[in-house]
Amino acid sequence: MEWSPPSPNPGPFTLDIRSLACFRMALGAVVAADALLRTRDISLMLAPDGMFPLPALQAFFGDRWTWSLAFLVDATWWGTAILALEGLAGAALAAGIGTRAATVAAWVAVVSIVRRTAPATNAGDEWLCCLLFWSMFLPLGAAWSVDAWRRGQRRAAAAAGPTVRSLASAALVVQIAAVYCGAGLSKWNSAWLSGDAVATTLSVFDHGTPWGDALARHDLVCRVLTWSVLALEVLGPVLLVATGRPGIRLALIAVFGMFHAASAALMSLGLFAFVGLAAWLAVIPAACWEWAARRSRGGSGPWPPATAAVRQPRTRRWERAIVAAALGIAGLDFLHDTTPWQAQPLPAWLRAAVQATGLGQRWAMFGDVPRQRQWVYGRGTLADGREVDVLRNGRPLEDTLPAGGFTSLRHHRWHQLFWDFPNPERRVFAPSVAAAIAHDWNRRHASDAQLTALEIRAVRLGAFPAPDTRHEALLSAWPSRDGSGAGSLDRWLREHED
Repeated sequence: MEWSPPSPNPGPFTLDIRSLACFRMALGAVVAADALLRTRDISLMLAPDGMFPLPALQAFFGDRWTWSLAFLVDATWWGTAILALEGLAGAALAAGIGTRAATVAAWVAVVSIVRRTAPATNAGDEWLCCLLFWSMFLPLGAAWSVDAWRRGQRRAAAAAGPTVRSLASAALVVQIAAVYCGAGLSKWNSAWLSGDAVATTLSVFDHGTPWGDALARHDLVCRVLTWSVLALEVLGPVLLVATGRPGIRLALIAVFGMFHAASAALMSLGLFAFVGLAAWLAVIPAACWEWAARRSRGGSGPWPPATAAVRQPRTRRWERAIVAAALGIAGLDFLHDTTPWQAQPLPAWLRAAVQATGLGQRWAMFGDVPRQRQWVYGRGTLADGREVDVLRNGRPLEDTLPAGGFTSLRHHRWHQLFWDFPNPERRVFAPSVAAAIAHDWNRRHASDAQLTALEIRAVRLGAFPAPDTRHEALLSAWPSRDGSGAGSLDRWLREHED
């Protein structure tokens, strides 16, 4: 990699090491927070008898190239250990302790956990995997880190403000642009061009929070937001990779920062908004830090000039070769997802390469926004005869527009799981999801509140061809149904009728 002092007009792929330090701290915090939040569902999502048993996951992925440390040992303690590795690696990355090793460990752990819980993940998890991959080849610990302090370079490296320009820095910038570009290209359809898409997605029966649901009732505002999001996701990536001018770069950071902050408040998107906020920290221009330095000391600056001597790392050819190959892999996968090529399956070699690197480029987020309301509910029959909604912590059953929609489920990962659950490829998990939820319920409740039967159902109220036409499907049941559609409880009742 090449190090250089800041320039008034740096190229689009030139990154300041202080910006990379901020990016490192935010990325590490996201990784550590993800590990902590996932502890809520260890027994349901990381256990052999949980929602996602390994045989079902292997059938879901359908190839041997989808690696995960979590696949090596089918035990709850092993999944917990990988989750602990993720948390520790995230904390070390944020502090800059053994930065390179911490980044590698975080990437391995995050990819492993994401694949172990694949039915409950979204684009934010995939973006985190991609950012961690490119970060392994960047000097994230060169400034404001324990590593830099130990090397005694706190003033020379962190203060002098050199910039880095390499294949890895270019890959990181292009990766950020690719996420928005892929999302923007997928939105060129009638739902977005007509201005209806944002109002639909902000409903609690789609991906909205209560605040988003309230905003969705203002038609004109939502139409303006729809067209603004479309323009932002199409034009923003072009400006990001076309120029590194500080003014334009700062404007992009501000606009996309507000976009992600609003997304976090108005929509249930899991990690996505926070990963996005972290990503933009990496591209803060060097001029911003120089301005802050001058302001802090009355214009003289607190550090040596930008031309101060800085340790020059040796360029490693093998790293450049890996990054170049990975860029080619990610680029081909992006083209496959955004061109007519997507009608054909990925070639086996390319699929293997994408799975090996964890650089999948599926960013068609909210491209298809049908005008409909949808939700899921878990009809649970208790030993005392009551019927409750098991997915909503046992509150009274509402099979028509349940209050809160998807936001009334436990948290975002449950939202993501059941949002995609009606898709045919997810049905391999139908028996295990219902059984795991039922067993978890019975473990936590007294004998008179034990579940005797559970049905997980999806409902959709479509706007076309007839308004409010109800479509309902049984997704999963416990006890498991046989070929005739009857469960063991039903058979037991028939056999014991007088």
